Amino acid sequence: MTTIKITSNGSVTLPARIRKALGLKVGDFVNAELEEGRVVLKPAKIINAEDSWFYTKEWQKGEAEADRDISEGNVTGPFDNIDDALKALKDAKE
Repeated sequence: MTTIKITSNGSVTLPARIRKALGLKVGDFVNAELEEGRVVLKPAKIINAEDSWFYTKEWQKGEAEADRDISEGNVTGPFDNIDDALKALKDAKE
């Protein structure tokens, strides 16, 4: 166990080995939670409001479906040119 000193303004410094193990870099964020009398820090990612659509349930459902299709080989292409790509789209529609 590593002992960490709290500064006068409440800051703490995470040891380099812990930052490295968690992949934390300067400017990253962590969430702090109190669990059974312990402070638990967890890496956090901040999502810009304009990117939040990507993390909706509906969008993630579509992403999961696309990942399944790719892993099962249910894909068409790659195409050498736009005409072949458009033909494949038209054929799929029929």
